[in-house]
Amino acid sequence: MLDETDVKILAELRRNSRSSCRAIAKRLGIHPTTAISRMQKLEKSGIITGYGANLDLGKLGYDFMGLVQIKIAKGKLLETQQRISKMRGVVAVYDVTGEYDSVAIIAAKSRESFSQLIKSFLSLPHVEHTNTQVILQVVKPSWSFEAV
Repeated sequence: MLDETDVKILAELRRNSRSSCRAIAKRLGIHPTTAISRMQKLEKSGIITGYGANLDLGKLGYDFMGLVQIKIAKGKLLETQQRISKMRGVVAVYDVTGEYDSVAIIAAKSRESFSQLIKSFLSLPHVEHTNTQVILQVVKPSWSFEAV
């Protein structure tokens, strides 16, 4: 269970994962050793899974983004989701409830590559049906989530 200090450490890391433990400790008014041990605990528990840069896909030339809902044949869900997750242009894959079995976020640099990526989903053996929604604008990126 996370306490207030853990939540504040996570918020600091979300703002800037390049911050040193010393800088985070100073901003939170805790000892650097406390910050280090808390971060290690969060890593060991799997809450922190890695550190990296947040990217603006639009500025990298990925002007075509979409949300693809995918209907997958029974018994082949995990296998198909794993295949989709390895495809170039797939940003994220989610296992969901409802009419569709999975949702993928995709990004492409051109209309042609966007179209090809969507069609490549349908060429997978166990994909029965897809429904694609074009993302017009990213209002809040997923990495701006703050733990409560």
